[in-house]
Amino acid sequence: MLIQRPPDIRPSEITAPEVYAGRRRFLAAAVAAAAAAAAPAALGAAGPSGAELRFRRNAELSTTEAPNTWEDVTTYNNYYEFGTDKSDPAEHAGRLRVQPWSVTIGGECEAGGRLALEDLLKPHALEERVYRLRCVEAWSMVIPWVGVPLGEVLARFKPTSKAKYVAFRTLNDAAQMPGQRYPVLDWPYAEGLRIDEATHPLALLAVGLYGRALPNQNGAPLRLVVPWKYGFKSIKAIVRIDFTERMPATSWSRAASNEYGFYANVNPAVDHPRWSQKTERRIGAGLFAARQPTLPFNGYATQVAALYSGMDLRRNF
Repeated sequence: MLIQRPPDIRPSEITAPEVYAGRRRFLAAAVAAAAAAAAPAALGAAGPSGAELRFRRNAELSTTEAPNTWEDVTTYNNYYEFGTDKSDPAEHAGRLRVQPWSVTIGGECEAGGRLALEDLLKPHALEERVYRLRCVEAWSMVIPWVGVPLGEVLARFKPTSKAKYVAFRTLNDAAQMPGQRYPVLDWPYAEGLRIDEATHPLALLAVGLYGRALPNQNGAPLRLVVPWKYGFKSIKAIVRIDFTERMPATSWSRAASNEYGFYANVNPAVDHPRWSQKTERRIGAGLFAARQPTLPFNGYATQVAALYSGMDLRRNF
């Protein structure tokens, strides 16, 4: 496996940008984002870039912890489609074309089809939610995402009684995603959730961060955010969503089933085979900052623990 422990990085000197509130149609913002996406993605590290989004702040579902800086969030990423180093996505993701973009919805549902991104999202108001993100390599961030509740979007397609799971798939295009030229994973990237997880109020389809359209290295134009699970569950650049009766195969479970299970709930009591998950390091906290204890379900146990009542979370990791 090519996953490595992250090296210590310098604390950022860039303060968090102000986040704006209000409402605006997603389509207008997405069109404006196309021009920004044409520039090299690494330029986004200098400060907020991309189209400004209009949204309402969802304080009820947000943590009160201070967000990481724009630089932290946009230059230290896991996104193997653009390379295995944390800096590779910011360096290489600028070639990805995010407009036009469409998503195909199928499987066990009554109203599937192929939709342009704006048609997929425009019936839903955008929300900002400040979520913790915990990576399996034992680092963490706090990120102000902008998006729409996944459950609201899925309900539009009328899943049938056979729909027990939701499967997601990323774009497969090695010309735009040079990491896909190498057999690091079985491309395209695939992930899945149980349908009750997917329809939980915390599950978010994100289109922005810090009030701006998502940079390419963060999953533009559409990514999943499931804050109580390790970051690899939050699939990026989504092009297909399927309702399935059987548990879908996922990329990391296929690659190393003893290390990466289907559920991937943050659980400090279950170590990764090659390192402990009991503590974590907050990116941007500084070279000498103390590691902090990892919280069960990444601190969202009150909201989601009932989803797994009676399950053996060591076996179902």
